[in-house]
Order: sequence, then structure tokens, then C-alpha cells
Amino acid sequence: MPTSSLLPAALATDDDHYEDLLGLWSDLEASLHLVLTSPALVPELPAKIQQLETWMRDLVAHDTDAALYLMFQLAGTSTVGYSASHALVCATLCQILATSFELPPHERHSLVRAALTMNIGMTTLQDQLSLQRDRPSPAQQQAIDHHPQASRRLLEEQGVNDALWLDIVSLHHAVPPTQLPLLQQPVAERLARILATTDRYAAMISPRKSRPGRSVVDSTLAVTQGPSGVFDEAGQALVQCAGHYPPGVFVRLDNDETAIVLRRSPTAQAPLVAQVLTAQGFALRQPRLVHLQASDARISGALTHTEVSLRVNHFAMVQLGLYAARYSEGLQHLVQLPGTH
Repeated sequence: MPTSSLLPAALATDDDHYEDLLGLWSDLEASLHLVLTSPALVPELPAKIQQLETWMRDLVAHDTDAALYLMFQLAGTSTVGYSASHALVCATLCQILATSFELPPHERHSLVRAALTMNIGMTTLQDQLSLQRDRPSPAQQQAIDHHPQASRRLLEEQGVNDALWLDIVSLHHAVPPTQLPLLQQPVAERLARILATTDRYAAMISPRKSRPGRSVVDSTLAVTQGPSGVFDEAGQALVQCAGHYPPGVFVRLDNDETAIVLRRSPTAQAPLVAQVLTAQGFALRQPRLVHLQASDARISGALTHTEVSLRVNHFAMVQLGLYAARYSEGLQHLVQLPGTH
């Protein structure tokens, strides 16, 4: 999907840089996959996990919207294995949430490292289940039920001695015993609750052989309501950070055109989007920026990856979003209101 006619020559200097950025995310996912599938073969596993955490943190800090775009696409389209892609999505969301909650460094490090390794005790099974159409067998279900403890034991065997990291892994599927406000809960339980929320959210939007992924709107509703409909602070914080319609998510506009979210905006319901399909379902030769805040257009709903038959050039989309963010004052001549083509 070429976009060169939409991008000024001044942006060409960013081409190599953003190609490198996308490649770095792919390399990070592949490295994490190797660690999770063969932890016993990784010398000094704790140091390796810390290295991957630093790598991811630097990429998120460089461009958070690009990170979100790639993570939400990764959640629906990963090719290296579900376990690694899911862990990376959760770790990215936890890193963003840690900044929002202003967590001290040790808590942030422990939370993100727990997100990367929470399922290390069942990596092969998790990949298998994502490709399995049948319900888990009794033996598989037993492994699922006990994987937090299995993951903790494996990490301890491989030299992890950070008690908070280990506690978060152990507790990430535990039901909180009370309905204390999030910031009043003991530190391990509080961080485990944040991780559990990102875990559930990312799992819901990711497709399986047994079911398609759910829309981000459905996932948002699920994580903003706790047990018995109790308001969930971690889920609400996640939505505030990522957006109601996060970068990387396909959306339908109220005139039936299909767009993809490029970047967040100060208005939660009006992110920057690029139209990619006409109302009749035909792919545009070039994506068209849609400035929702400057038009009467609205998002009518989010779409899952399986509802959109389109091969997207993610490099072009990330680059287009970057241009819009940097040169918004000169954006008007690029903005195409829905239905005006």
C-alpha cells in the first residue's frame, strides 16, 4: 500500500530510522521466543531477561504510539509463537502503566520482568493451545491451573532471586481477597493485579484456532469491570493509557468506511486514523488521513483482525502517524474527510 504521495520529502530522512525501529521490535520478539522456549539453555537467564526489558523500555520510550501500534498488530498477527508475542504485549502495556502509576524503579522492573516470564512454565503448552481447536484436556487444564507456581519454580532454578518478581508471577492469576483500592493493596498483590489485567486484555484481543479475537471494545468492557461488576482501577488505567481505540486497531467509521488507528489524541474517542477501505470494502491505493476532531465523522465501533481482509504496510502506517504528530500544523492539506473521495 504505497503512501509516498502523502509524505513530504522532509520525512525521507526518517525512513531508515523507522525501518530499523520495526526491525528491532521483530528482533526483540524473536529473542524473547528463544528465551521462553529454551530457558535452561540460556546462560544467566536473569541478566538476559533484564536485557530484554531494557531493550523494550527503550523502544517504548522512543515512540509510545508506535509501540502500541505494533503491539496491537502483534497481538493479532504474530508468527513466532503466541507465548512470546503475548508476553511482549503484556510487558509493553505494563511498562506504559508503570509510568502512569509512577511506580518506583524496583516495582516497575519487577512488574515488567514478571510480564515477560509469567508463563515460562508452560510456553510450549501455551503455543500448542493457541493452535488447538478443542478445549484443553484434563491434563492440559491441570498444567494451566498450576502454571504460575511452575513458572516461579523454573525462574528460581535459573537464578532469579528477586522476591517481588517471583511473587508477581505466582499471584498473576490469584483472585484478590478483598476489594481494597488498588493503591492500598500490598505491593505484590497490587502489581499482580495490574499484570492480570493486561494479561486478560491481551488474551481477549488475540485470535486462536478455537475462536477469533474479540474487539478492543469488548476487551475494554471486560477489564474495566471487576468481580460482580466492581469498578476495576487497573483496567480503567489501562484504557486511559492505551486509549479507547489504541494505535494498531481497525475501526469502522459511521459512514461504513474502515480505518486503522495511527496515534492517540487528547480526545479519547477521536484518535488519528487512516482510512484503508471504502464503505464498499475496496482497498484504497493510498491510505487517507482522517482528522476526526476536525470533521463530523465518528468511530462507530472497533473491528477484529479477522473482520478486515487487508494486508497492511506497517512501516508506511507508523511513518504516516509520525508525520501527522510532527507536522500537525501543516496537516490540513493532507486531511481527507470521510466520504469526500
